[in-house]
Amino acid sequence: MGRVAYVNGRFLPHGQAAVHIEDRGYQFADAVYEVWALTDGKLADAEGHFVRLKRSLDELRIPEPMSRRALTVVLKEAVRRNRIRDGIVYLQISRGVAPRDHVFPKDQVLPAVVVTVKAMDPAAGHAKAAKGVKVITQPENRWGRCDIKTIGLLPNALARQAAAEAGAYEAWYVDDMGLVTEGAATNAWIIDRDGVLRTRGTNANILRGVTRGTLLELMEAEGLKVEQRPFTPQEALEAREAFITGASTLVTPVIAVDGKPVGDGKPGPVAMRLRSLYIERAKALAV
Repeated sequence: MGRVAYVNGRFLPHGQAAVHIEDRGYQFADAVYEVWALTDGKLADAEGHFVRLKRSLDELRIPEPMSRRALTVVLKEAVRRNRIRDGIVYLQISRGVAPRDHVFPKDQVLPAVVVTVKAMDPAAGHAKAAKGVKVITQPENRWGRCDIKTIGLLPNALARQAAAEAGAYEAWYVDDMGLVTEGAATNAWIIDRDGVLRTRGTNANILRGVTRGTLLELMEAEGLKVEQRPFTPQEALEAREAFITGASTLVTPVIAVDGKPVGDGKPGPVAMRLRSLYIERAKALAV
């Protein structure tokens, strides 16, 4: 059985699914998206993603296309039809279809909804975490509202391409003060020389990562010292450990920045324990 996509009320073969050429997501990136990790056929860490989705829609003044209950039914039906147990569920909601004009449509249009499901091998993710990943740094060049999860991801794509060409997995953005903001597709963390877990605060308009938020709760429960305070690439190199977090990466250790090793150049014990704790928690919060 081939992949199945949901587009505006219809489930279609993936290869035949399409959106209108005047969909505002296609023409203006006037759309938001959300990604759930799929574990054992369930939406992992589900609540945080629904909350962030609503916030993104509200910030762009895009009406919710359906109730959360109805949306949950659509997402689960997409999972069922694709017969996938582990992977990711991608949801995109645009303002809808309207004649091309920069201003919002004068007449009310229905938001456009797309859902796809992709399989991922959990063993491959665990192997990557056990080995650790490399990151490079890139100048921060994105718009100032990265707290909204929009589909305007060209700078992110260029940064990830630069990372791939450098033999790295991720790119960390560095602002004009020399401080790491976040990764192109992940949140960035270090455990500094004093053993303090550090990640940038969301008041800097970084993405409010769902994995990040759940992990902060776990760290508090574990009695770990955490500071939402930015760090420099040099501080990352001098740190005991570094790692990235995201829906598809979970918690993945970083072993090098710009070709130089972090700590002893191996995945650290704290990051690996946090990965295990997060996986347990995400499964408990799955629907």
